[in-house]
Amino acid sequence: MTSGIDLNRVKKLNSQDTGTGPVVYWMSRDQRIRDNWALLYAQELALAKKQPLVVVFCLVPEFLGAALRQYRFMLQGLAELEQDLRKLKIAFSLLTGNPVEKIPGFCRETAAGALVCDFSPLRIQTDWKEKVASNLPLAFFEVDAHNIVPCRLASSKQEYAAYTFRPKINKLLPVYLTDIPAPQAHPYPSAHLKQGDQITDWKAAENALFLGQSVPPVSGFKPGETAGREAMEHFISNKLPFYDRDRNDPILNGQSNLSPYLHFGQLSAQRLACAISRAGAGEGSSLEASKEAYLEELVVRRELSDNYCFYNRAYDSTAGFPRWARETMEVHRNDPREYIYPLADFEGARTHDQLWNAAQNEMVYTGKMHGYMRMYWAKKILEWTQNPEQAMEFAIYLNDKYSLDGRDPNGYSGVAWSIGGVHDRAWGERPVFGKVRYMSYKGSKSKFNIEAYISKVRAFMDG
Repeated sequence: MTSGIDLNRVKKLNSQDTGTGPVVYWMSRDQRIRDNWALLYAQELALAKKQPLVVVFCLVPEFLGAALRQYRFMLQGLAELEQDLRKLKIAFSLLTGNPVEKIPGFCRETAAGALVCDFSPLRIQTDWKEKVASNLPLAFFEVDAHNIVPCRLASSKQEYAAYTFRPKINKLLPVYLTDIPAPQAHPYPSAHLKQGDQITDWKAAENALFLGQSVPPVSGFKPGETAGREAMEHFISNKLPFYDRDRNDPILNGQSNLSPYLHFGQLSAQRLACAISRAGAGEGSSLEASKEAYLEELVVRRELSDNYCFYNRAYDSTAGFPRWARETMEVHRNDPREYIYPLADFEGARTHDQLWNAAQNEMVYTGKMHGYMRMYWAKKILEWTQNPEQAMEFAIYLNDKYSLDGRDPNGYSGVAWSIGGVHDRAWGERPVFGKVRYMSYKGSKSKFNIEAYISKVRAFMDG
């Protein structure tokens, strides 16, 4: 095929045939033009039939606790995307409402011949697709443009841990870690291609959202595909050589800070992995160690999270924990807790632990929490709530409300690892935690300067 797409990325979601009308790409998880296998596949279908190509995004007014912070980051990225699509003569339409109703309606309105969507393992999105597929009189294709190795191909089951998943994905990486062609200017115009200044009213779109008590945007992350590419280049040039040394110290700005761009699909993980792999070839063992450490997180751990959420529909509850963790938590369910806090105290960073409070405030004021601190943060929520079910509820609520990269498989699996031992093993037994891995203030103090971290977060709060 002209796009070079491996058909293992593509799954047909119904039994309908491709018609002769326009091809509609229902963009959701992968909000970019470059390095987007779903867009390339949709264009390939359209070119083969000599039909227009339309990209459509369905804006859901309420989505898994997202607030103004996340919606504005996404909408500003989509506004850039619309402008760039116009340069390629590809139409863009913004819909608002329930995708189960809006997407089939748009396909009828445009007399579409085929529908293409991108891949997500989350329950809400797989349920939408199943309902759309059951009531769609045209071919419907899903393309995994988010994972380097397509999720279904990487493994046919839920993997126990990274050590069981790593050899499977590493075996396939040489086939899938390739360059991605660019989409071309589309030669078949669409009636939905807006002319002149008739572009989407993005302010009106934001005003139509049901955000309730919103969380304000943050200034530390510039949204959009261009900004994502620039952030990637900055990380590789300035931080990658020191990543393995600096990544676990929250005092240092050693992490990539690319998770918001990866979450919203404004940056391709495949493009990032290719760039990391090729960076500074032969420049020394420290760089190679950093590249290996980063690719382990970007490829193995990140795609293991998709595997977990795709094959375990209980990924956001204690029912998704491994049996050993459920059993040990039941044994320790009624253990006395030294502290129990209501959600309001967690949200307001009003615990006895100033390190935990700083981690919560870092997320509230910057939109992101350091990776090491996020593990500590979640484990202490388990320690200071009435039961594991409440701990999961509180941790997911706070993460999804304040983190730019919330509502993500990485977030769900990270919380499940911290609270329920997912992708981990049983450790020494102790009160409350049972055999789930424990983290302590004292242990953190031995790894980095806690007071310096608290001061750093206080500086964020002071503006």
